[in-house]
Amino acid sequence: MLLATHRTAATENPNCNRLYLRKKVTRSVAPGEDELMARIRFTAVARAVNTRRKDLTKISADQRSFLAQKDQPGGKKTMKAWYWMVEGDTYDQQHPRG
Repeated sequence: MLLATHRTAATENPNCNRLYLRKKVTRSVAPGEDELMARIRFTAVARAVNTRRKDLTKISADQRSFLAQKDQPGGKKTMKAWYWMVEGDTYDQQHPRG
């Protein structure tokens, strides 16, 4: 398998070219419960992010909230990362583990 990536981001290092080579791997064990739960969480959060970023009633408030936290310590530097943080936290509150 050959995988090449290139990314340009104004807020990060602009030298983001990477090339990966890997032999074909066959999975030897079935995914565990933790991995299946992580897949479910990722799918749900991705769907929520896509829905929220297209919701015209929330765009202005989301932009204001993003800009307010962007330059704070630990703040998310991109709007997409902010959406993932917000929707991930919402998912985690609605689906506590334990």
